[in-house]
Parts: sequence; C-alpha cells; structure tokens
Amino acid sequence: MIACLRLFTALCLAALLAACASSPSSSLGELPRTPDASIEQLLEQANQSKDPEKAALLRLSAADAAYRQGNAGQSAQILQLVPVEQLKPGPQVFASTLAAELAMVRNQPKAALTALSHPSLQHLSELPVEQQVRTGTVHARALEADGQTLAAARERIFIAPMLSGEAASKNHEAIWTLIASLPTEQLQPTTSDDLGGWMGLALAVKSAGTLEQQQAAIDNWRAQNPKHPAAVHLPQALTNLKELASQPLSKIALLLPQDGPLASVGKALREGFMAAHYQAQQAGQKPPAIEFYDSSKLTSMDEFYRKAQADGVQLVVGPLEKPLVKQLSSRPQLPITTLALNYSEGEQGPAQLFQFGLAAEDEAREVSRRARADGLHRAAIMVPKGEWGDRVLRAFSQDWQANGGSIVATERVDQPVQLAQQIADMFQLRQSEGRAKSLQSTVGSQVAAQPSRRQDIEFIFLAATPQQAQQIKPTLNFQYAGDVPVYATSHVFSASGDVNQYNDMNGIRFCETPWLLDANDPLRKQVTAQWPQAGGSLGRLYAMGVDAYRLAPRLGQLKALPDSRISGQSGSLGMTQNQRVVRQLPWAQFVNGQVQRLPDTPN
Repeated sequence: MIACLRLFTALCLAALLAACASSPSSSLGELPRTPDASIEQLLEQANQSKDPEKAALLRLSAADAAYRQGNAGQSAQILQLVPVEQLKPGPQVFASTLAAELAMVRNQPKAALTALSHPSLQHLSELPVEQQVRTGTVHARALEADGQTLAAARERIFIAPMLSGEAASKNHEAIWTLIASLPTEQLQPTTSDDLGGWMGLALAVKSAGTLEQQQAAIDNWRAQNPKHPAAVHLPQALTNLKELASQPLSKIALLLPQDGPLASVGKALREGFMAAHYQAQQAGQKPPAIEFYDSSKLTSMDEFYRKAQADGVQLVVGPLEKPLVKQLSSRPQLPITTLALNYSEGEQGPAQLFQFGLAAEDEAREVSRRARADGLHRAAIMVPKGEWGDRVLRAFSQDWQANGGSIVATERVDQPVQLAQQIADMFQLRQSEGRAKSLQSTVGSQVAAQPSRRQDIEFIFLAATPQQAQQIKPTLNFQYAGDVPVYATSHVFSASGDVNQYNDMNGIRFCETPWLLDANDPLRKQVTAQWPQAGGSLGRLYAMGVDAYRLAPRLGQLKALPDSRISGQSGSLGMTQNQRVVRQLPWAQFVNGQVQRLPDTPN
C-alpha cells in the first residue's frame, strides 16, 4: 500500500512538473498557440473578439503564421497591430522574439537586439522550453551578425541542453564555428564550465602547428574533458582534421603555363613553389613528390584530371589562367582537391576547389583595416579609370562603409594633365578661390588670401602605379594637401631601389608582401641569389609560389578552423567560408628616399 502511495505521489509530482514546464504561470499570461485556422480566419476572429487580450493573442498567432509561411512583410504588418505594451510578459516575449526574427530577415541585427532588450525578457527562463530555444536561437544569430561572436557562443551553449536531434547537432556545430573563429588572445578559458571547455579545445588546436600535432592536442583535450559535449561528439570539422591526418599528402600536381603570355608568371610561381619544396627537404622533412603539367597545352580539364588520377596525384596546385578557374568553379564537383592560383568571379565553387591569388581587393580591404585601426573615419579615394580600378574601389568602399567609415570624395585617375584639376576639385580649392575673388570685388581692393582646402578629408586611399603616385603626391603638396595622409596598395611600390622615385612619394604608406619588406629572410636570400629578379616586383609571384606550397597540406586546417591564419611570404593567410584564401599584409612608408617598415596593424 505504501509503495502504491509513493508511486501515485511520484506520478502526481511528475505531472505537476510537466504542466509547469509546458505553460507559464498565470501572471505571465498565455502564449499564442499554433492554430488550425488560416491567417485570414485568425484576423477575422480577432476583429470580432470583444476581449482585447484574446484579440491581441489571435493577431500574434496570425503574425507568427505569416512568418512561418515565409511572408515576412505580412507578418510585420500584422505585428504592428498588436498593442505589445498592454500584454502580459509571456506574450511580450513572444512578440519581441518574432520582431527580432523579422529584423534578421531584413538583415538588421541591431534592430533584432533592440527587440530582445525588452524588459519582459527577464522572465524568459520561466517560459516553456520551446520559447526559450526560439528566443535564444534568434538572439545568438543577431549577436553573431552584429560581430559579438563570444556572446553568440554563450547564447548557443545556454540553449544546447534544451535541444535534441538535428537541432542539437546544428547548434553544436555552430558553437564550434563561433569559438574557433575567435582570435587566439580571446581564447582564455578561465572557467571550468562548458564555455571554458570549448575555448580550451580551440586554443589547443590553434596552438598546434602540423596536422599530427593538432590531432595529439585534440586527443589530450578529450582525455582531460571526457564529459564535455565536444568530447562526447567531436565537431565535424575536427573529425575531418583527424581524417586528413591519417591521409598524408604524397604527390602534388603543379599545373602552370610554360608557354604563352602567362609563361613568365608561371615560371616565377613554379620557382617559388620549388624553392619552398627544397627548403623542406633541407630541413629534414619528407615533402610530397611534385609532378609538373603544362596548362598552356591543355585540351581538356577532364583529360588532365584523368591523367593526374592515373599518376597518383592527391592535390592539384593550379591552374593560373582565369578562364580555367572559372570553368572549374562552375562544376558541381572535382575529382581531385584543387588549389587554383587565381579567383573566379562567382561566390561559391565545388567543395574540392580552393582559390588563392594576389588579389588587389585584399589590399583594398587591408587599407580599410589599417586606416580604421589608426582611428580615421572619412576617406577620399583615387583609383585608375577602368575595370581594375572599379574592382578596387568597390572592395575598399564595401569594407570601409560596412565598418562605419564614410567616403567624402572619389576621383578616377586617367590623364596626368588632369591631375591638378582633379585634386583641386576633390579638395574644393576652386570654391575657396571663388570666395576670395567675391570678397575682393565686394571690398573693392586687393585681398591677400591663400586658397584653403576642405577639412573633412582625413586620408586618401590611393590605388596607383609608381609613375602615377610620383605625380599625385607632389600635386597634393602643391594643392595645399600635402599634410593629408595617403594610404596605398602595394602597386605604388616598384621595389626598384630608385631613391628619386621614392622621394617623389615621400610620406605615402603602403601595404606590401613580407617577401619584399624583409630582405634578410633566409629563403628570400637563397632564392634571390639564384634568381635576382625575385628581389624586384616579380618577388610577389615568387612569394605566392612559396605560399602555394605551404598552403597545400594545410587547406583542410584552414577550412576546419575559421579565422586561423598561416604566416606566409605573400601575407598572413586566412580562408573565407567560400574557400578563398585571403591575405592581410604588413605596412611600410616612403621616408626620405628609403622604405621604412611600420608596426603591423593590430587585429
């Protein structure tokens, strides 16, 4: 009898707990329920209801139904009809969450975060689990989109125990993506909770160099944290790393043109690539075998891949030619993982395609990053006329404005004879001269007035050849704008050692490859002793060849560890989500005919 009574009591308690978990207390109010009625029927019922609270809940249900059906515009219109401030906290949380979801549809994370700052959210933990998960998920998405990566990870870790099945798996992978994208200096696991464990895992993996070292770091971490969610279910990216470590790279195909207009570019890339290969041999490593293929004699990429597969190739480095890269990027898949040495125009290619090149767009974004780090906000732009200048202008403008900068003037440089007029127009000097003449006619006598330039230009972004820059900088001095900082891409630097040319560009700051800024690098000294041209502007291609070799075995690492970087000769190398290798570059300045290295841009 007592046993039966205990069982009955336990069942009653379980039922009570289940009821409490599935519905909020009466003081919080009811949440809208998923209705069987259509949106139109819900709105009609709301219009006919004499109970304001019931009418509001019906409209909330209709707004939610419209959102779930993919009609965000209709959902937002209906939500505007709901008197949110007159509702109880539960429905207020529901309405705020829906408002945040609609803001994310419009790609407005700040508006979403504002919606989720409503006072009713302090009661979220008292609401049903389904609502907590829904609110937490959109909160995490908004924080991530707003650049608050760590806070987004915290939110996802908080909701993780409430999830199951596919939702739990997706959230688990999202946590790793967020944590792995944090810079190393932010990965300081000071707590022993789940967040501290995630950070410890990311730090262990990022601190290791080779695939083998990373695998050992993962195994050690799992042994120390056996009950952590990531130890129980290793994130897919790290599982992929484990597979990569078990498949060492033994043969690479180097696919470059040996004839035609790109033969000299192909030669520099090949010599840089092989220099890195020989350096690895000298260091006692066992580098992969290199098989050479001539892309200038290709008749079919399919035929090339068949031959490469027959030759036992595991990775292709190349092609260089843009039409071939474009062709590869349009395919659904490739038979062999390929590191193309150029970029296609499209955003996403097959999973087996990675792309790497000396993109001017990278340098434009680097200028934006540097100027921002230097505390500047208002830019003027000078780029050459034409398609190349348009691409550089677009890349700089998008990055600069996305990070809060403003553009106050833009000039496209073409004819040298127009430079003085273009710079005068940019700085509105003619308006200043006009005011002086107007004043002179008013007072009726000679007025001593030096033209004054506009003061809202904080710096100039310059993408130009050395010859153009040689004309632009002295013209800025002549037009009363010599004190305006000039930030340039590497294209202003000829690496010729011409002191007179450098003097004409005195004060210009520019980003450049580590290869050309560090003449004492051991590999560079070795290469330039054999190929002197590698110390000039061609050196950038030698650097790219070196980096292509060093990237080859680490593509999987960069893909698996977002925001991780490789210190290369063409820059600090990272990878975007669409598998494009992007560069961050060091900086230098022309000072009295010399090139002076500047401190690196802080991350």
